[in-house]
Amino acid sequence: MEKEIIAKAKAAKEAARKLAYTSTGVKNNALLAIAGELRKQSDYILKENARDVEAGKEKGLSKALIDRLLLTEERVEDMARGLETVSSLADPVGEVESMWTRPNGLQVGRIRVPMGVVGIIYEARPNVTVDAAGLCLKAGNAVVLRGGSEAINSNKAIARVIAAAAEAAGIPQGAVQLIENTDRAAVNVMLTLNEYLDVLIPRGGAGLIQTVVQNATVPVIETGVGNCHVYVDSEADPEMAEDIVINAKCQRPGVCNAIESMLVHKEIAEKFLPTALQKLKESGVEVRGCEKTRNIVPWVTPATEDDYAAEFLDLVIAVKVVESIDEAMDHIYRYGTGHSEAIITDSYHNGRRFQREVDAAAVYINASTRFTDGGMFGFGAEIGISTQKLHARGPMGLKELTTIKYIIFGEGQVRE
Repeated sequence: MEKEIIAKAKAAKEAARKLAYTSTGVKNNALLAIAGELRKQSDYILKENARDVEAGKEKGLSKALIDRLLLTEERVEDMARGLETVSSLADPVGEVESMWTRPNGLQVGRIRVPMGVVGIIYEARPNVTVDAAGLCLKAGNAVVLRGGSEAINSNKAIARVIAAAAEAAGIPQGAVQLIENTDRAAVNVMLTLNEYLDVLIPRGGAGLIQTVVQNATVPVIETGVGNCHVYVDSEADPEMAEDIVINAKCQRPGVCNAIESMLVHKEIAEKFLPTALQKLKESGVEVRGCEKTRNIVPWVTPATEDDYAAEFLDLVIAVKVVESIDEAMDHIYRYGTGHSEAIITDSYHNGRRFQREVDAAAVYINASTRFTDGGMFGFGAEIGISTQKLHARGPMGLKELTTIKYIIFGEGQVRE
């Protein structure tokens, strides 16, 4: 196992040297070639994915996790279109951010350069294999992918398609590597490969992310556990609030930008909750609420302290009636994970205050948190949603996969 990982990481490191100065044209053509091959090889990919889905059902994975794992013709097409979008975006590599002249005549500049080798550790979402590879290649990085065991057949198929198409289009051999060993110990090996990996990005549940953050010696960009909230303000439009809550909870409950809790101002609660919670129930959502919520809608299950802290990733929602916007923001401060938060309100003052005071990577007024996504933000795709504050925050696109280099031009100057 360790030999496989080190050999693939070493090959990626060697490829990264050449990839760093590979032209934008070659990289774009490679992305388009990969997109074309994904479409051509769709039947093969879906066949391998079906094996994973069937195994997941036998293991008793939840419907939400099966949905994260499942590929369809439409989802394969979405992955291909995402690569085409990335190919059309400006290449950040070589971008001159600034240039200035010192009193001694030295010209000093900052330009964007690739990070080198990016390690991605993720769980049961095979689309990450495409998104990560595409973004890394466009930003001039080699990538070492380690997906979850639930998606191993899907990931093998996709990685083979990507690597073959990329190399045929001129990308250095070895730039896209998939660790095929599904033993959890493989993750531990990657965490300390400082010689070959320049950065690690974990994508998955809280357990995976904390394991990587707490044990890695390779630098880590922490991505998002998503305990996201919608706060329905006293001045909210009830119909708008219902639509947003249903979308944010139900469209894809197993993803990190779905909401897990709803906070409702006491002045609108009696009018809003009966209809909204009934619609959630009809959509298959289990509703857990505070005592005030249950006084208004008696069939709601009592909520516990743990429910407000949970990332359910399922058709479950925790509801709380609050006295004020301040209590709502205090609740978010206590339980939120810094991912995505939303307020539904017709009050300009309350909306702007919420955006100003809530500390999260993405803060919405009158829109679903489901938009926290690289594609939705115009990045084509994303490598993950960063919830930390150093280097990158929010959906991580091409620029976030680069770093800077100082370039200095002189005419013989020496330091006195």
